[in-house]
Amino acid sequence: MKTPTVDPTQELAAFLRTRRERLDPHDVGLPPPRRSRRTPGLRREEVAELAGVSVDYVVRLEQARGLRPSAAVAEALARALRLAPDERAYLFDLARQRPRGTDRPATAAAPPLARLVADLGPLPAMVMNHRFDILAWNEAMTGLLLDFGTLPPPRRNAMWLCLMHPEIRECYVDRERVVREGVAHLRAAWAAHPDDQALSDLITEFRTRDDEFARLWGARDVKVNGRGRKMMRHPDVGALAVHFEVLMPLQDTDQRVMICRAADEESRAALDRLAAR
Repeated sequence: MKTPTVDPTQELAAFLRTRRERLDPHDVGLPPPRRSRRTPGLRREEVAELAGVSVDYVVRLEQARGLRPSAAVAEALARALRLAPDERAYLFDLARQRPRGTDRPATAAAPPLARLVADLGPLPAMVMNHRFDILAWNEAMTGLLLDFGTLPPPRRNAMWLCLMHPEIRECYVDRERVVREGVAHLRAAWAAHPDDQALSDLITEFRTRDDEFARLWGARDVKVNGRGRKMMRHPDVGALAVHFEVLMPLQDTDQRVMICRAADEESRAALDRLAAR
């Protein structure tokens, strides 16, 4: 199973179908159908009416017949399908209507960011790119997770660790949610970086080797997760919870600085014990 770099026409067709099929007429203010429907979701005719386009246009989009929606039509479709902000951005990426940078994907942390991450200790922090490749980290992050320097560079990837590394697989209490959010982030990155063969190869590996990833990838959920809370089981200090925040530097927009903070007093004490070690 190979994941190609993004075919925008095919992916746009599949994405529009899945978003249409998840909606109920009641969700968009339409009267309930007088007869039960054989297929779930809205009809194409209803989407066309809500978006102000022809039914034939919606049919051709969903059949991947080479259409490229304008920004105005993409916005109308996003409103008609009640897309969340991250889904709307994904639609604009597939329609090639969102401005994008020309920089190559980052493969090394910018030196100022690497120094910043070191200075952030004792807060665990690291630098990643859009693929979840880990480019730099501090000692506190090493204590919280593992020493990434002991891994070969291709395995310094947060998603690979969550899926494949035996210790990291077991450290997240709510692992299913962590994986689901990671998959949704990677799908957004896949559309935003359509020519990134390394990312496509990474997704192929995950889909081939992990049934859970393959199932979640097929759901076409899209979400860029910039903050949240993770419950963890640490082999040395036990259970702890962290809040994480992901920041994007203006001058290095393909790099993300992730910073973790204790979510409660017990977790703060656990992180202090790790720092003391």
